[in-house]
Parts: sequence; structure tokens; C-alpha cells
Amino acid sequence: MTEAPTWTAAARALADKVTANAPGWHEAVSNTPRHKLVPRWWQRIPNSPAQQWELVNPPEDSAELLHAAYADETLVTRVGPTHADHAAPGEHGKGDPTSSSTLPGLIVSMAHRLDVQPGQRVLDVGTGSGYSAALFARRFGDDKVTSVDVDPYLVEAARKRLAAFGRTPRLEAIDATGDLPESEYDRIMATVSVRPVPPTWLRALRPGGRVVTTIAHTALLITADMGTDGIARGTVQPDPATFMEARREADYPGKLDDVFVTARVREGEDVRPPEGAIPDLWQEWPLRWLFELDTPGVETRAATYPDDGRRVVWLLAADGSWARAEDGTSPLLHQGGPRRLWDDLERVRRTWEEHNRFSLHSMRAELSPQGSYLLSPDDSWRFSI
Repeated sequence: MTEAPTWTAAARALADKVTANAPGWHEAVSNTPRHKLVPRWWQRIPNSPAQQWELVNPPEDSAELLHAAYADETLVTRVGPTHADHAAPGEHGKGDPTSSSTLPGLIVSMAHRLDVQPGQRVLDVGTGSGYSAALFARRFGDDKVTSVDVDPYLVEAARKRLAAFGRTPRLEAIDATGDLPESEYDRIMATVSVRPVPPTWLRALRPGGRVVTTIAHTALLITADMGTDGIARGTVQPDPATFMEARREADYPGKLDDVFVTARVREGEDVRPPEGAIPDLWQEWPLRWLFELDTPGVETRAATYPDDGRRVVWLLAADGSWARAEDGTSPLLHQGGPRRLWDDLERVRRTWEEHNRFSLHSMRAELSPQGSYLLSPDDSWRFSI
């Protein structure tokens, strides 16, 4: 009797965990060798300056590799412009993640929401390691799956690794926010975040088709179904999902460090007490995401003064606008540049309170090539996405 490969028990245990609410995906997860797709990865160095990462390169088929690959965790495969495949032993990566193998539970949850039916054509946006393409191809057939990524190396590596265990979906290296490889799809799932929702996706989505995607710089997961009128209608889902933004270059644009130099301690052009309490935008995430929807592209930073425990929040924009809010016994707000960013944040908070602080997953989505929007439950507050 032939002994089963050592990875199959680990894959089956992962499937038992992540497909409890999506049993149709159990067979695909159980039979997809994720460790073949992610043989090495980056791991953040705790308390390191400037977001440094160390390479994890375990021996092939080792217990360490199998434990990591079949845990329900994201494995970061690319940091800045450097893929883990290209890093030398002992090399450190630096910067933000630019590609990863998303935690399997989230992939399964999104794929379950996508509700693919036999015979339908699937577009998988964001090939990454190739894991989601592998699951779709295993369950619905290689010829029904197209997967795209902006990075030619990711696509080629995924193609070779998928083929090594018999999976041959169509893979293309393209900017997925532009023209697509084919003109019609029944289902589109993106494991990169976007804003705007690309018109090419909506033109390629057949009537009755479904798109599942997230909005850039938020964790808002949208599911929408295409109508016969060319508008996909849906809702924000109750479970958030965070993905890297779709990129067009090898790395993302740099942080707004030059604006931060100004904002860090400089006296503002407009100085006043803030309106209400200074929010913790990392805990009050609905407010943070509404602010992002309303005033996109604002970088947020925060710190706590070690001497007295005062908290400070900065808002930074590429046009040189900035705000600094400090709490304490006498909270104070400084603003500078062409826009008043904190005024915008306070306006968003007031409007949300006037709308009874509605749950974000009660928002509706209307997506079309001519323009896409999220709408408040009463339709009176609209955000272009």
C-alpha cells in the first residue's frame, strides 16, 4: 500500500478548519499542496526599525514548511521590490509587503461568496502565489479559470509551480485595472484592493455575474451582482477583508515623510481645540474608513508621548496638507497646507452621527463602467468608488 504524501494530512486539517461554513471547498483545499506554491517567505522582525523582514527558507517538505503552509495565516512573499525567491540567505527585506499568499480561510470565504456554478468562467485578480487559482481550477477545471497579476515573475513562478502538480489555469501578467485577457466572465474575485472599481471588470462581467472585491485603503468587502441594465448591485459584507492595493509599478509610492517633517512639530496656520474627543482611528475603524471614502488618500500616523502619555494623531496628504491633533488636559489641533484635513474628519464624524452611526455593512453598492458608488442606508450619503 502506497503511503500518502506527508502534506495531505496537514492540508486536510486545514480544510476541516477553513471550510466549516463552505463545505463545497473541502476537497479542493484538502488536495492543493500550498507548500509547493510558497516554499519561502518573509517574516517581520519584531520591533525592527523601518519595517525590516527576515527570510524564512525551510528545507523542502520539512515540518517547519508544512506547519506554516497549512496554517490559516498569510505568508508575505514579496517586500518592496524583493521577492523571497530572490533573497540570499540571511538577507533582510525592507518596506511594505507587495505580494503574499493570503490566509486560506479568507480565500475560501470569498470564493464561497462568489458562488461559482459548474461551467462558469472565473477571473482571479491577483495571482500572488497561485493558491486561489489552484483552488478554483481544482474545483471547476483549469479551462474555466483565468488568473492575472501585474508582476511577470509572480505569474511565471505560479505557472511553473501549479503545473508541477497538474494545474494549468490561464495565467497572464497584466495591469488588471486595464484591459482584460477575455471579454466575458461569470465571476470576478480580487485579492487586491481597488479604487476605482475598474470599468473593464464591469464591462466584462456577464448579466447575472458576480464580483467580489475590496475598496483600497479600507477593509470593506463588496459583493455585487450584474443586472441586465449594466449596473452591478450589492452590499458591503459584514466580515472585513484587507488586501494590498492594486499596483502598476514594482513597489508602492513612498510614504509622505516630507509632509510629516512639517506636520510633526510645526505651528499650524490654523490652531484651535478639536471638536469633540480625538478619535483613535486604529480602534474606531468605521470612522477611519468613512473618512477614507470621503477624503481618499490621506495618510494617518499616531504616537504616544512617553513622558506624560499624551496621544497625537497626524493626517498627511500628498498636496502638502496636514493636521496634528494632541489630546491631554488641553487638547489642541494644528492644521496647515491648502486643505484642512481635520475639518474634513470632523465633518465626516458629524454626518455619520446624524445618520445614527449606521453599520458600514448596511451600505449598498452600485457599480457600473460609468461610475461606482457606495450609499448609506437611506441613500442620502454617496461615496464614489
